[in-house]
Amino acid sequence: MVINNRPVSDNILRIISERGYKQSAVARKAGYSRQTFGYMVHNTRIIRPEDIQRIAFALGVEPGELFKDVDLGA
Repeated sequence: MVINNRPVSDNILRIISERGYKQSAVARKAGYSRQTFGYMVHNTRIIRPEDIQRIAFALGVEPGELFKDVDLGA
């Protein structure tokens, strides 16, 4: 089943890429297994409001940064 977490999941992946982070390190810092975090950013698990706080903290950004509408060149 595909969940539509966009643009949040796109922004999470963008920030990880821009900063050169590893997904597994962000997952660990946010308190998730690599698998659970992967499900969230690849749209097979819903990202809940409490997840936003944890992920934003792990990325070092404000939660609102994850909701930005960013043109990713698509």
